[in-house]
This record gives sequence, C-alpha cells and structure tokens, in this order.
Amino acid sequence: MKVTIVGTGYVGLVTGVCLADTGNHVIGLDVDADKVARLSRGECTIFEPGLTDLLQSNLAAGRFRLTTNLKEAVEHADVIFIAIGTPPKADGSADLSMIERAVVDIAKAVNKHTVLVMKSTVPVGTGARVEQLIASHTKHPIDVVSNPEFLKEGSAVDDFLRPDRVVIGTDSEYAATLMKELYAPFVRNNHPIIVVKRAASEMVKYAANCYLAMRISFINQVANLCEKLGIDVDEVRTGMGYDARIGSHFMYPGAGYGGSCFPKDVQALWHVAKAAGIEADLLRAVHEVNEQQKGLLVDRIRSHFGDLKGRAFAIWGIAFKPKTDDIREAPSLRIIEGLLAGGATVRACDPKGLDHLKKEFGDKIQYCTDAYAALPGADALVICTEWNEYRSADFDRIKAALKQPIIFDGRNLYSVDQMKRRGFTYYSIGRPPVKAS
Repeated sequence: MKVTIVGTGYVGLVTGVCLADTGNHVIGLDVDADKVARLSRGECTIFEPGLTDLLQSNLAAGRFRLTTNLKEAVEHADVIFIAIGTPPKADGSADLSMIERAVVDIAKAVNKHTVLVMKSTVPVGTGARVEQLIASHTKHPIDVVSNPEFLKEGSAVDDFLRPDRVVIGTDSEYAATLMKELYAPFVRNNHPIIVVKRAASEMVKYAANCYLAMRISFINQVANLCEKLGIDVDEVRTGMGYDARIGSHFMYPGAGYGGSCFPKDVQALWHVAKAAGIEADLLRAVHEVNEQQKGLLVDRIRSHFGDLKGRAFAIWGIAFKPKTDDIREAPSLRIIEGLLAGGATVRACDPKGLDHLKKEFGDKIQYCTDAYAALPGADALVICTEWNEYRSADFDRIKAALKQPIIFDGRNLYSVDQMKRRGFTYYSIGRPPVKAS
C-alpha cells in the first residue's frame, strides 16, 4: 500500500518505518528540511531502541523515503497519516493549529479518494472539524479516520509491531477495510483490531492515558501518606498489586510523571470536560498531585540542608523515563530549577538526554557523560530517572566521591536496608528515611 506520514517526530517516524518494514511504500513528509536530510542519510533524530536499524534498512530497501514536497507526498498516498504535535495552550486545551493548517494543505493537493488518518492525539470532535475544513477545499472524497497511537517511549517499535490492540474510528466501510488490511501484519498474535465510532476512538486515547496518569498520582499520594505514618509504601503496593482487579502496572511511586503525553493529555481532557459542562475534579486532582510531586525532592533537599547557596549536587537521570532521550515535562527539570534558584550548582548525567538538557539550561549547569564524574565534591546525589545502569551502583565509589554519603532517590532504586548497611543518609519516596550513623 502507498502511505504518507505527515510529521516525522516520535510517533510519525516510528509509524512510518514500521509500516515500511511490512512491505508498504511510505513517504515521510516534514517541513524541517534539515531533519529530512538527516533522516534520509539514516541518522535517527530521536533515541528509541531498534528505530535506527529499521530506518536504515527500509531506506536501503527503497520502501521508506522522506521529502518536504507536500504535493508529491499527498499524490503518492492511498492513506495519509497525520502525526503532528498537539501541544497544550496556556489554558491546557490542545493546540490544533498545526494540524488544521496541514489538513487544508492536504485537501488542496488531494487528487483521488484518500483515507486521512488522525494519528495525533486530538480532542473529541476533531475528526468532524477536519471534515468541515476538507469540504471547503476539495471535491475529492476523503475519509477521516481516528487511529490513536499507544506507543510507550523506550519500547515504541515493539509496541507498534506487536500491539495490544489497534483502534480504528470510522463509519466508512471503505476506510475500515483499508485500515484493517494495513494493520493485518501486526495482529497475527490474535490481538484485536477494534472498529468504533470516530468520536469514541478519539476518547479512547485520552481516557487511557488519563487513567494511567491517575494511577501514578494515586500511588504517589499513598506513598506520601505512608511516609508520614512510618509505613513502607513498597509493602502496600505489593499487597495491592496481587489483587487481579488492580495489578502492579503504573503503581510505582516516584518524583512524578512527565513526557509528551500524560501531562498534556490530562489537561486536554480536563479542558474538553469543562467545555462540555462537566466539572472533571478527578482530572484536575491528578494533574495537581503530579505537579506537587515534582517539587518533593527539592523540598526534602532544602529540609535537610537548609540554605542551598554554595552547595553542589550530582543528578543521575534527566529523561522523563529510561530508554529515551525525551526530557519534556521531566521532573528533573523542576528539580534542577529549584536547586539553581536556591544558589546551588548542578552536575547532570544522563545516557541519552544531555543534548536536549543543554538547550534548556546552557552553561547554567555542568554536563557529565560518566555518572561517577558528576560526584566528586557534591553535597549529595539526586536520582531522577531509573536507568538500569544506576541500579547496581558502586556504592563505595559514590561514598568516597561525595562530601557526605547522602542520596535523594526519586525513583526508589535502592532498598532501605541496603542503604542502612552501606552507611548512607537516604531519602526515597514513601519509605522511612535512613540516617547515616
């Protein structure tokens, strides 16, 4: 099948190369000429395990190519995926302006019956709005389909190749048939392709992400209560997780969620609810609890040290989660800002996210590619991301390098008993603090 992907960011690039890998002929369209040139050379513009290999192999096979030429890309396609960002506006609603501009341009260039697939996360009613825009710019039939993505950063390629489910929102039998054919190679594990009304499909994505965000905020609030009561939250969540109705997914306390999806999607659905006359107090609370959680480590650091002026801190982990270079809305950013505001200096380390961090902070902080190089002379180590390479740390080396053996752990990487034996002062989330003797 001939496919065009409009937008070669995180979702668009993964979608494009995975569809190409099953034999489709895919064009990636982007307005960024530099990005198009880099991708065309096989240089992946994001870090995602397995993505570079897929990009390079499908470029070499001629199944995937890139362009900035909209007319060429639109006329090529039987199916056009829109994978353009929908960042939040100041009021939390989704900004659809880039999508609307793209839709108008596509409608003007279409020369045959085409299926237009909204892969971007968009509010309920966007498909209907897109149809209105299209109708005023073309006479060619365009079926507007909702097809939300469920890609987890760090495992996005595997998520696309082996999805739990594929959701397609359309009333068009022609579009549904085409989409089922396109996704058939990815559901040979007998996982379902679900065809629903378009508005329901639009809601599925928001509802799923908001539910997962709610679980994180819930366990974080439970963790904070456990800590006040002298209870270890790990014992509580373990006892909860064996309940088949609850499970353990997204039930790990920490410094809050970040990334490109949960923060904006919670706010966007909250805004959709308010526009519909519903007071979505639960969504508001999910967001507010998470914002408070992001400031928790800085509060603890201030509580321990008092004045931060002249102090130095090593930070391990910048990305909002491991196996990605994405730092959008990452708790680490709030922590760095808080430390700098207090007059402290920061040395940051992350396996993949430092280039993005430099764009945020420039020369305000120091950058270390070696985790242990960030430690010498620091007053404490602050852990913000649960990268595997931090889990089995050389504690003797950490202890020797720090001014004092103090760790503030925003991801509960280490056990309380382990820290006691090692002689650290150790603060984690939802567990009793350890004081070095």
